[in-house]
Formats: sequence, structure tokens, C-alpha cells
Amino acid sequence: MGVGVSLILVAAGAVLVWAVNASVSGVDLQAVGWVLFVVGIVGLVVSMIFWSSWGGPAAFGRRRYVEEDAPPRY
Repeated sequence: MGVGVSLILVAAGAVLVWAVNASVSGVDLQAVGWVLFVVGIVGLVVSMIFWSSWGGPAAFGRRRYVEEDAPPRY
């Protein structure tokens, strides 16, 4: 799960918890909202941990070249 999906889950959960006042037979919308909210927060934290350990998309393009001799100065 990426950052975008996590933010969508957090937003949907927050809407269900704090903005919806409807009642549906057989479904507790506030409980569903809290589940989506918590899953989104956990997904966001895990994504951030893996993102910081991975180095981001530029990590694959980075290469270090070490030259034996320094270039001549002019």
C-alpha cells in the first residue's frame, strides 16, 4: 500500500467517523470508519519507514565513479 492509498483510507475513515450521521441496518458506519482510519495510518507509517530505508526513486540512478588520478588543472 502506498502513501496515496493510505491517505485515501484515512480520509474515507475520517468522513465516516466524524461527518456521516446516517444509520444502516446491520453495519456500524463509525466502526467501519475507525477501521479504515487506523489501517490508513498504519499503512502511511509503514510506507514512510520503507520509503526512508529504500532511498526513493533516485536511488537507482545514483552511481559513484572513482577515478584513480585527479583530472589535470588548467
